[in-house]
Amino acid sequence: MKPIDAEIIAMMKEERSQEKGLRKLMDTYQSRLYWHIRRMIVDHDLAQDVLQDTFIKVYQNFHQFKQDSQLYTWLYRIATNEALQQLNRMKKMQKSDEDPDYHLMNLVADNAGAGGDEIQLLLQKAIHTLPEKQKLVFMMRYYDDLPYEEISQIVDMSVGTLKTNYHYAKQKIEEYIKANYES
Repeated sequence: MKPIDAEIIAMMKEERSQEKGLRKLMDTYQSRLYWHIRRMIVDHDLAQDVLQDTFIKVYQNFHQFKQDSQLYTWLYRIATNEALQQLNRMKKMQKSDEDPDYHLMNLVADNAGAGGDEIQLLLQKAIHTLPEKQKLVFMMRYYDDLPYEEISQIVDMSVGTLKTNYHYAKQKIEEYIKANYES
């Protein structure tokens, strides 16, 4: 266990230092969790909302952290679940006659930045065409460079299934980019 995690856990377990512990936890993990959520949600404001919901859940449920995994693995799991719930809410809100990926693709394009790299934009579009499980596994492995064992704990899936999902996701992304890249 990292010394900073041990310090955070100790503070969070003591009622008199919980708020200080939460601030330290947020300072330590806010950026990593934000970018994990942002890659799933795409929209900055929604990602910020999901991050805030994540920290509320962490604060309310810290007593359930059993320390049988790394602290950030537990945090990623909560952030992932919150982001997936937000994605489900977004899907339900979309009109049935609208292309389900239309809004998401526009958000990706809008957030790519002025003069954004075409390949990066294609990568983002390709990722968002993947089924949810493949998308989640790909982003955690590709962007966060998490080992399969940790992803397994976060998403509650076997390592073998994760590797298969990652392989298929990578294959689909490569095919999408090859089919849509205009050199």
